[in-house]
Amino acid sequence: MIHEITKPEISPDFTIEDIHKIREWSYERLKDATLEERRADTARRTEEAVRRMGLAWDPDYTEATPE
Repeated sequence: MIHEITKPEISPDFTIEDIHKIREWSYERLKDATLEERRADTARRTEEAVRRMGLAWDPDYTEATPE
């Protein structure tokens, strides 16, 4: 289960305390999530970020492995 928790307030200077807040928020959101829920959440949030940056999104993309 992914918990819906309010995102932390981040300072304009982005300090180490902000990093701690983000990590705690992330832990609390995902602490009871299954691996599949974590994967789906990561994919959804990645897609949102890519779209906000104005880049193309290909959910089927996998990096080619060198032979």
